[in-house]
Amino acid sequence: MIDIGVNLTHGQFKNDLQQMLKDSFAAGIECMILTGTDLDSSIESQQLCQKYSEQYKNRLFSTAGVHPHDAASWTSDTASQIRELLNCPEVVAVGETGLDFNRDYSPRQEQIASFEAQIELAADSGLPMFLHERDAFETQFDILQNYRDQFGRAVVHCFTGTREALYKYLDLDLYIGITGWVCDERRGLELAELVSDIPLNRLMVETDAPFLLPRNIEPKPASRRNEPRYLDWVIMKIAQCYELSDKEITDTTSANARAFFDLPSAEPPV
Repeated sequence: MIDIGVNLTHGQFKNDLQQMLKDSFAAGIECMILTGTDLDSSIESQQLCQKYSEQYKNRLFSTAGVHPHDAASWTSDTASQIRELLNCPEVVAVGETGLDFNRDYSPRQEQIASFEAQIELAADSGLPMFLHERDAFETQFDILQNYRDQFGRAVVHCFTGTREALYKYLDLDLYIGITGWVCDERRGLELAELVSDIPLNRLMVETDAPFLLPRNIEPKPASRRNEPRYLDWVIMKIAQCYELSDKEITDTTSANARAFFDLPSAEPPV
């Protein structure tokens, strides 16, 4: 299993990160991509990958970018530092970047400016993009369409959108990341009905840990914290939606992620 979105720099992992990594790899996680959501977390994610590179060789990678919530912090200096991070071997994608018109923590024009700047970084570096979008589909789609000839691969992380949004993203040859949202019997029903419309060669899976704990986990963990080791519950639900085996979904999504992020073969933990 390859988890393409983990927020390992989040404070919830501060006290037991080493044990959490050990448990996750023992549970069958092959690789995980650590998500950079601002300059500081992008730097910290890259450093964590570097720190554990000998113990978990070719198993930890990261992204570098600025989430739309923090777009107001984007400066030319931010761009320069992100550009430097993109040269590090551990960094395999630009992002998390995109638009979020649900909370508008940053003004929309600043979100757009930051997003377009990061698309240009992806175009210059040749790295794929790790995209966020919430309640901003039309604007985000228009921007991506305008830049489509300039950037290469991109994945819409934690997709929870409509059928129209899914099909239009697929029309742009984007990949789709599915989280434990699909396991939520309250909020995830529409997604569960839609997920099997995603071509298997465009599908990837993620936990977005420590968020979005799959609600189908049995028995329920005492902690409400999500971890990469729970990715198999997301895979199980997706397999049910496709009427395929868990192994087929695991093998397919892992192969997609390995090709998308150009990941080397993982080695056994030391």
